[in-house]
Amino acid sequence: MHSWQTTLAAILNGHAALVGVGNPDHGDDGAGVVLAEALRTAGCANVFVAGATPEETAPVLARLGFERLLLLDAVEFGGQPGDTILLSSREIQSRFPQISTHKLSLGTLARMIEAERGVQVWLLGLQPASLKGSHLSPVMQATVQALTGLLRGLLHPPPMNAVQPIPKHGVDS
Repeated sequence: MHSWQTTLAAILNGHAALVGVGNPDHGDDGAGVVLAEALRTAGCANVFVAGATPEETAPVLARLGFERLLLLDAVEFGGQPGDTILLSSREIQSRFPQISTHKLSLGTLARMIEAERGVQVWLLGLQPASLKGSHLSPVMQATVQALTGLLRGLLHPPPMNAVQPIPKHGVDS
C-alpha cells in the first residue's frame, strides 16, 4: 500500500464521513459527487453528497459527531489528469486559501469546521482533465472506478472468516 493509502486507511478508521463535492454538469468537476454516489450504491455507510455547496453540508455533518470529514473533490493541483492527492486541512488551507468554484474555498471551509467542532478535515483531490460537458472524461472515469474499489476495500475490509484455510498438500485422505 502506498504511503497516502496508509494515511487514507487511518483517516477512515473510526467515525469518519466522506463528502462528495462538485458539480456534475461541469465535466470532471463532478468527480467527487460521482465517487460518493458510487460508494453509496456499493452500500458504504457515512457517505454524503454535498454537490456544489459543501459549505452547507459539511458543517451539519461535523455536528453529527464525526471525528473526521474526507472531502472528495476535483481540484486543480498541477498533477496529470486523473492523479489524486491527499491533503490535511493545513495543506488544504495553504494550497487553496481563497480561490474556489464553491462559495467558500475548501481551505476556509476546513479551517471553520476544525475551529468550531474540532473535526479533522481532509481532502482527497482528483486532478480534472476537463470541466466541459456533463460527463466525466475517460481518464477521470477510470480514476473514480479505481478509487471506488480502494475506498470500498478500506470501508468494508473482508471479514476474518472470509479467509480460506491453507490447503494441506501431499496428505492422503
